[in-house]
Amino acid sequence: MKQRKKMSKKSKITLFSVIGVVIVAVLLNFVIMPLTGEINRTEKADVYEGDNAYIRYDKGLYLSAHRAGGDIEPEETMKAFKNCMEAPYKVDVLEFDLHLTKDGQLVLLHDDEVDRTSDGPIVFGKEKVKVCDKTLSELLTLNFGYNFQRPDGSYPYRKTGADLSEVRILPLKTLLTYLEKEARPDKSLHYIIEIKDNGTRGNDAMDILYTVMNDYAITDRVIVGTFHQSVTNYIDKTYPDVVRSAGIADMLGFYYDFLYNVKIDPKKLGFSVLQIPMGLRGYFDFATEAFVAYAHKYDVAVQYWTINDPEDVALLQSIGADCIMTDNPEMASKILLK
Repeated sequence: MKQRKKMSKKSKITLFSVIGVVIVAVLLNFVIMPLTGEINRTEKADVYEGDNAYIRYDKGLYLSAHRAGGDIEPEETMKAFKNCMEAPYKVDVLEFDLHLTKDGQLVLLHDDEVDRTSDGPIVFGKEKVKVCDKTLSELLTLNFGYNFQRPDGSYPYRKTGADLSEVRILPLKTLLTYLEKEARPDKSLHYIIEIKDNGTRGNDAMDILYTVMNDYAITDRVIVGTFHQSVTNYIDKTYPDVVRSAGIADMLGFYYDFLYNVKIDPKKLGFSVLQIPMGLRGYFDFATEAFVAYAHKYDVAVQYWTINDPEDVALLQSIGADCIMTDNPEMASKILLK
């Protein structure tokens, strides 16, 4: 049996040095620096003079209905959008997600599969049916209010005789025709649109979306987002005039730039909007006045999701956030008006 060679003293010192550096780096970047997030890195006079229309400053933040207000009506259905437009409170921004169907139609849905929000498993006789595997006509047979539950525990769109005409799958063009030509023809409505498809399908979805945005003259009122880096790269390369939100890597990089107060050239960022969660209060905290001020310094708007707690709404308003996305715009509007 061969004897193992003992590690030399020099090698041990080198190994311990490397481990020590790693420990220090971890402590610095994941413990120490995040705890400094409340410390202001920006002087009030030190603001980049940009032209970002999504930075609100003292104008009051934008109220965005996340998935068209999915706590009030079935998410991303015409019923939900009509509620937003007909409600006594004003929704400034509509947030929704897009998928490409099997026959190349853009429709609204958050999930890749239809199970969570519809009666798809009953209609199709199986679970985990994906949007990309069905045509628009097939998807139109589903009830996307089937699993919507009222606060009292009832399922209004399961009742016999319930009107299901406005809880079907919603094609993008159908929605925009209603919003832009009927509900809000004054061109005051803004949009946050997320492309859910990845790879080639995501690129194809972006191509169609860009054409539709131009057809309805909303290109300057849309923020496009995606969690897929390949689609982000495609947007930057093919559609430089499109306003996009930061991807995950962008966001993390920007957050650490803030922590270390890095000087940034706004023109090289590639994004002009951050759409982020609040983070962990007191740790990796994205919802601080210091962070918002730093973003504004570099002409970046800060929008938060998904804000369903009244105290969080009030906090974000107080720190100068530019927009909140909420499932319950009725609740949020009451807080913002106090």
